[in-house]
Amino acid sequence: MTTPPMPSRVPAGATSEGDGIILGDGPVRVDAFIDFLCPYCRRFELSSGPALATMLAQHRINLAYHPMNFLDQASTTRYSTRAAAASGCAADSGRFLEYTHALFVHQPDEGSAGLSESELAALAGEAGLPAQPFASCLGEGLYLDWAPYVTARAADAGVTATPTVLVVGVPVRAEHEAIARAVDQVSA
Repeated sequence: MTTPPMPSRVPAGATSEGDGIILGDGPVRVDAFIDFLCPYCRRFELSSGPALATMLAQHRINLAYHPMNFLDQASTTRYSTRAAAASGCAADSGRFLEYTHALFVHQPDEGSAGLSESELAALAGEAGLPAQPFASCLGEGLYLDWAPYVTARAADAGVTATPTVLVVGVPVRAEHEAIARAVDQVSA
């Protein structure tokens, strides 16, 4: 697979490669490859998200989320791409993690149209986003070309499923206990 060129615009807080959003300043890198339509990713976020947030707050890790569009074909409206683009808009306002959580809490069923643009915009309030800048970003489709790029980069790196979690480049089970153990081993 040939990776497309980096989009001309990537969200605030993007990795230097532009293929994810980096959070935190801890010494141990954790990468989470997710798809907003993936039910296993929802389970990962709802069960492991609080533990990852704690490790971020304790400055133990830096966490790169890579929103992919593996499951675009499992919706009638390219929902994975649209949700990833919306998460990029949230990153521009510094609320990526909060919006990501809201997307997973309100995850639509596979095979459906997914959340509409107005429903994606309505989640802004739940994530503490300023409504107007977020709605403008969403309406302009500023990051619709970002998820295909993120997905292509992940595929080139060998990611074949979501969620995939790497701790300093090494795959670990997408469970907070396994991630914490790997972080502890690297930190020791």
